[in-house]
Amino acid sequence: MLELVEVSKKFGDTLAVDRLSLTVGAGEFFALLGPNAAGKTTTVKMIAGLLRPNSGRIRIAGSDIVRDGTRAKSALGYVPDIPFLYDKLTAEETLDFAAAVYGMGDAEGKRAKEEMLLRFDLLRERSMLTEELSHGLRQRLVFAVAMIHKPRLMLVDEPFVGLDPRSTRSVKDALKGCAREGGAVLMCTHTLPAAEELADRIGIISHGRLVALGTFNEIKKAEGREGSLEEIFLKVTASSS
Repeated sequence: MLELVEVSKKFGDTLAVDRLSLTVGAGEFFALLGPNAAGKTTTVKMIAGLLRPNSGRIRIAGSDIVRDGTRAKSALGYVPDIPFLYDKLTAEETLDFAAAVYGMGDAEGKRAKEEMLLRFDLLRERSMLTEELSHGLRQRLVFAVAMIHKPRLMLVDEPFVGLDPRSTRSVKDALKGCAREGGAVLMCTHTLPAAEELADRIGIISHGRLVALGTFNEIKKAEGREGSLEEIFLKVTASSS
């Protein structure tokens, strides 16, 4: 579903991402972890087509994000670390707009909108302006927008920041549902317990390089130690400094 091959990105003399290769298959929930300035958000922005890699190849559902960006992005649902909503649109209007952007017809768009309002428990807020919504409700609406066209890959960057337990559970359920339905999920997060709970596989990136990859148990075995994901994360990122 997602393939990165020897992907690198430089900003001036700074190498932010260094020959990164990884794959995320259909039905897989993948967590990409790393300390600040490790290259996570740069990687996500390259996958989303917001940044162009200096070298390497990125494919989404078989389409190259640089050479065939429109087709690749049509298979993508993206929730950035700082999402944007139009404050003067209602929740319902926001979803109508998203459906139109993805080229959905009136009937298909209406069905998808109602499904998203129900899935993210936004029926009571459908007529509220987005500027009137709490942070948790806005984040649920952002996910509804990203998932309205049933993307084959969900790409999310720090989805749980500032969320209350109810909104956190709603987002977790939506992401797990995407993977169960045969989609793929790539999530960047500093919330290590969420990564341990949700992810089928974990990648840890430091200084733009992948320093650990596998299931949690595989990473523990490779590092030759027991312990929490936090302990292993601190060890592998310290040793790569």
